[in-house]
Amino acid sequence: MRLFQPKKWALPKQPSSIAPEHVWSNADQDPVPPEKWTWTGWTFTQYWLSDLVTVSTWSAASSAFASGLSATDTVLLTLVAALCNAIPTVLNGAVGADLHVPFPVAIRASYGTYFAYFCVASRAILALFWFGVQSSFGGQCVTPIITAIWPSYANLPNHLPASAAITTQGMVSYVIYHILQAPFLFIPTHKLQYMFIFKSVLVPPMALAMVIWISVKAGGGTELFHTPSTVHGSQRAWLWLMNMTSITGGFSTLAVNISDFSRFSKKPGGPVWQLPMIPIFKVLTGLFGIIAASASQKVYGSVLWSPLNIIDQWKGSSGGRAAAFFCASLWLLAQICNNISANSVSFANDLTTMFPKWINIRRGMVVCMLLGGWALCPWIIIKNASTFLSFMGAYAIFMAPIAGILFCDYWLIKRRKYDVPALYDPRGIYYYRFGTNWRALACTLVVVVPLLPGLAKAVTPDNVHINTGLEHLYSINYLYGFGLSTTFYFILNYFWPDQRTLIPAVVPGVVVAHLAAVDSDIERDSTILGGEKSVTNSIRKVV
Repeated sequence: MRLFQPKKWALPKQPSSIAPEHVWSNADQDPVPPEKWTWTGWTFTQYWLSDLVTVSTWSAASSAFASGLSATDTVLLTLVAALCNAIPTVLNGAVGADLHVPFPVAIRASYGTYFAYFCVASRAILALFWFGVQSSFGGQCVTPIITAIWPSYANLPNHLPASAAITTQGMVSYVIYHILQAPFLFIPTHKLQYMFIFKSVLVPPMALAMVIWISVKAGGGTELFHTPSTVHGSQRAWLWLMNMTSITGGFSTLAVNISDFSRFSKKPGGPVWQLPMIPIFKVLTGLFGIIAASASQKVYGSVLWSPLNIIDQWKGSSGGRAAAFFCASLWLLAQICNNISANSVSFANDLTTMFPKWINIRRGMVVCMLLGGWALCPWIIIKNASTFLSFMGAYAIFMAPIAGILFCDYWLIKRRKYDVPALYDPRGIYYYRFGTNWRALACTLVVVVPLLPGLAKAVTPDNVHINTGLEHLYSINYLYGFGLSTTFYFILNYFWPDQRTLIPAVVPGVVVAHLAAVDSDIERDSTILGGEKSVTNSIRKVV
């Protein structure tokens, strides 16, 4: 059987690939062919509806409000954070929309052929862990769905030891979540827009309906907006910046790898739609959370920051259970869409770059599910390692300089003029020296090194002590990282430019021919006939 013959798993090097003959590549890395340029401005709108109208965004305002800031402060800092996400996301999305190449390929122009793997690996690790964490949250969405049908599920006996860090009920819900999520992993990236359409039609109206219902039941839900901040002066200012940076960092990865999606854009201007949509959806969803939390205090006697906590209160009647089933099902859909768009696809693109002979997008998504969803045991991470989540949020210190350098290189240094075939040539003009652009290396070190003490304190707050200045610097790590990396990279290139990479015009890539492309795990053999490459009609599936 081919399953037990690893050599048979190798993906054939495509005759359409623009990589040199000695470089193994596959069609998932190549520039996207015109027939797959399917994303429009409306698609990008639906994408961000998928990513932002979620349980986590709904609940995000709680951390800022609970830290002592007012509800008004929370809304304003969420707006600023959304703009900090939107601007670099739009700018870096232009690389994919213009050249139709994925992030792991585009980053070679600024970091160099080999140093680019640092960026790719950093993004892949982050996506892998967050896939597991988001899957655990997805399992929590399954529980109220089953309980609404069979109320006895709420009292399911536990047969797992305490060391498992999960109950029998939790594990059953988690397994069901993965069963429901698995089919979505096999949707080609350029067709994900249909999943986003489905979610955008159902989830936002449901979220709005929940807010209206609980507000009416409470006779209003704006009391929290009259609660003043409990901190003042400079303490309030630094707390404001710290929370704003934290909310920004949660979506810092997409400012880096947005090209994985924008490469499917039908027009170069497609990603611009993200500029207004990210702030609108992020602020509205956070506002929903604040209003619902305020109303829940009057209705249930306690502040419920998560929509799932509100749904848990609806078990008393058949009508309540029906509403719980409907709402929890849609939140589950939102969680699946978010996990695939923000984590699974990104990890698959990164893994495809690192192991092009063996991994394509579909296989990469399956690996993400196996490693992130099961090997990492994310339910243990959530239950027993709160400092891990601090570390994951702090990982923005690595994402910020990558986003800044990518933006500066494409827009300010090379003026949107890349040699696409050279991006696929390990010894091309983007090899720089030893496969590393020393300017990008220097900028990354200048940004990251001063933030490491703050990162250490975030992970082990009881064991690490740093001065106030370093704490304040770390509290604005994303703004500091993006701003400094952009400025320093521009200065280094101004005084010490690499003339070979400053080309007079764009050199486009030869797009993958429709008949020769590998789409997921459907592979086509190629043969050499008369000195020319031809594609046979032999199509087989790799098991």
